[in-house]
Formats: sequence, C-alpha cells, structure tokens
Amino acid sequence: MNETTNDIRSAVKAIKTAILHSQYRAAKVVNREQLSLYFGVGRYVSENSRKGFWGTGAIERISDQLQKELPGLRGFGVSSMKYMRQFYEEWADFIIRQPLAGELEETHNSQPVAGEMDLVDFNLLLPSDQQPIAAKLNIEEFVGLGFTHHIEILSKAKDVEERFFYIHQAYQNQWNKYHLRDMLKADLYHHQGALPNNFVTAMPDKRTALKAIEMFKDEYLLDFINVEELGERDKADIDEREVEQSIVHNVKNFIMTFGRDFTFVGNQYHLEKFAHVFYPDLLFYNRELAALVVVELKRGEFKPSYLGQLSAYLRILDSEVKKPFENPSIGIILCKKADKSFVEFLIQGYDNPMGVATYKTADDVRKVLPSEEDLRRVMDEEI
Repeated sequence: MNETTNDIRSAVKAIKTAILHSQYRAAKVVNREQLSLYFGVGRYVSENSRKGFWGTGAIERISDQLQKELPGLRGFGVSSMKYMRQFYEEWADFIIRQPLAGELEETHNSQPVAGEMDLVDFNLLLPSDQQPIAAKLNIEEFVGLGFTHHIEILSKAKDVEERFFYIHQAYQNQWNKYHLRDMLKADLYHHQGALPNNFVTAMPDKRTALKAIEMFKDEYLLDFINVEELGERDKADIDEREVEQSIVHNVKNFIMTFGRDFTFVGNQYHLEKFAHVFYPDLLFYNRELAALVVVELKRGEFKPSYLGQLSAYLRILDSEVKKPFENPSIGIILCKKADKSFVEFLIQGYDNPMGVATYKTADDVRKVLPSEEDLRRVMDEEI
C-alpha cells in the first residue's frame, strides 16, 4: 500500500514534535546540572577568595591548571569562574544548600572529605528567611535558563524582584541571550504596564484588558532605526513614513520589541467606509489578545487630534475587518514625546481601547551616551 503525501507529512510532524520535546527536556536537565555545578564552584571560590587563604592571582592559576589537566575544557576561564562566584553570592540567600545524594559519599557511613565542594539540588531552591520575596521565584523557570542568561540578568538587574521578572519573561518567551540583552537595555521591567491607556473601561473583558496593560510599554527602544541612514538631508525633515519603512524592513525586530504573539498584517493598510479611504501606518494581530492592533507613528510630540484619528481607524476596523470571535481592535500611538498625565486624562473620553507610547531610535540613544572623547578622558583619569 502506497503512503499518501498526507501520511508522510503527519509522520514527519509527529516525529519532529517528539524530537523537539526530547531536546527541550534534555536541555532542561543540562541546565539544572550546569547551574548546580556552577553554584557549587562559585561557593567554593567565594569562600576561599573572599575570606579564605587564596591570595591575589589564585583564580588565574587555578584556571590555567584546569586547562592543563582537562584539555579542551570550556567555561572555566578566569572571567567565567568569577561569574560563578557572583552567581553563588547573589542567590545564596535563596538556596537551601544540601548535597546531591551520592555526590560526596560512597556509603551512608562515610564522611565528606575536607575541602570538597557540595553541589546543590535545585529542587531545593526554596525561600529561607525571605519568604514573601522568594515565593515569587519559580524553580522550573530558574533552572530552565542557561548560565549566560543568568549572568546577563545579574549584571543588569540589581533588584531581586526585577531579576525574578526577567527570569520569568525570558523563560516564558524563550528569549535568546541577545533578545534578553535588548529587553534589559530597554528597561522592560520599569516600562511595562505604565502605558497611558483606557483598556479597562473600553474593553468588555477585564482579564483581556489586564493582559493588554501588562503587554504594552510606555516607551519602546527602536534602536534598529538609524535616522542617519534614512537620508542625507536634515534630520528634522525625516517624516513618519520613513520611520515606518524602517520598521517594515526590520519587522521581526519590531515584533520582538513589541512583545509575544504578534503577527504582522501590513503597513498602509487599506480601510474604507462610505467612500472614505484611510491608511493606518501598521497593522498587527495579537493571538493572546485575539485582537487586531493598529500602530500609528508620529515623528513629533503627542497631539490630542491623534486620538480622534486613531479612534476612527479602530471603529472602521471593528466594522469591516474584525472577525465576530475577535476582541475589539486596539490602537497604539507611537510618538517621540508625550505628557502622560495629559494623555491619561484625554484618552478616558474615548470608547475604543487605545494607548499612547513614546519611542527612541539609535540616534536618540547616541545623544545620551558619552562621546568617545569623554570616555577617553575618564579612562585616563582612572589610570
């Protein structure tokens, strides 16, 4: 009997799914073991280098000797071992240290040898004397991230609840280290949920409204947009259409910046009602919210008239494009500047769910960074 094309596709899909699930489970086990090892090494290095007998340069000599005795060993350079020490020191208050069964002893009667280190069973990652805070940390999410992710978070996020937030987001959204770095750079923790909006009053389902509030930020870092590359003329003449085209050319980056479950529908999307034609800048669909999301780009400061324009787009979308099972369409205005209190006051007068956010480009970021000359002067002073 000849197999049909559909049979082959079904078989490939089933086997592929099984392979991916197996790889995912294997990666989780590897992460757990690696983090256990690095925490144990970090503790050992911390206790001996901070208050023990190790002198200056000990970590360097230990790293060199490890490379000689275990040729091809990776991940135990000087910087890595110092990161392990940091990993231990930052999380020590949240770990109940208990040796893994069988790691230190061959029988129940034998005693651990002095100087050996104990590895941690991360199933025992439990609150110690910080019950309310530590209870927010999910062990599966903690061990589901690689060591590189943890170091990125520890290096950039100093507050423990902020670290919990990034661990959760990185795990749930499967961010790679580069996207995690971008989210840390954009300060997602402090901007999420701060968007001036009317979602609670304008959306019939309150749970969806709360999801929308959590999803959209009050400011976005669109550092893939380089105004200098948009043309040789005066930057003041750069209009929204050119910013829009940069977003379209980098739509994957824009969606990753905007959040999870967004699908790009189109730009300058054709809308028509009673022979009146409109072209919203960008149109997306969000699966989690089950709603169309229209984004209007504005080069300058927020103006009250933008809300009326956006409200018209949303009403036509709901009338002509939205499916019966979908939630009301959502509108976001992206502009360079906005008075949050003023926007919050005005937006409550509209029935369509809307929000106003600001954005920064690569050019804006460069303006607040020190110049190369300033950096060189600071380095010279340090020396």
